[in-house]
Amino acid sequence: MSGPEIFVIIIVALLLFGAEKLPDIAKTIGKGMRDFKKATDDIRREIETSTSDFRKDLTDVSDTIKKDVTTYSEKLKSDMNDVSDSIKNDMNDVTSEARQSMNEMSSSIRNDANEIKENLQKNAEASKDNVSKEADAPKDNAGKETNDVSEGYYKEVKD
Repeated sequence: MSGPEIFVIIIVALLLFGAEKLPDIAKTIGKGMRDFKKATDDIRREIETSTSDFRKDLTDVSDTIKKDVTTYSEKLKSDMNDVSDSIKNDMNDVTSEARQSMNEMSSSIRNDANEIKENLQKNAEASKDNVSKEADAPKDNAGKETNDVSEGYYKEVKD
């Protein structure tokens, strides 16, 4: 309510009840408002008192739940870290074994390749020697035939 509205209400009350009864009416209204406020405060206090135990229990339950959730969360994190570390270790072991196997296979392949290379070189040299011998064989045969023919001629001439 604003100032002019209150002023209008006071003028109407003066006209209806008169100036003599106005203080008694104001006293009664003040007493009624005081009693109403006291009753409201009593009700509020009663509600707070009766619900304080409930609020305390609710707070205790809430704290217990928070504590349990924190404990389980920490345990879960710890377990997850353990599993993660175990997986990492297993992966490192598998990777290490795979690298070792690859290195052994690589070494074996190099050794086999070197053996094959050496055998090919030996075979190439042997083939070269055989080709050289076969190339020299006609010369030797030609010389032998020439010698044979010459000997045969000399034998005929002698005979």
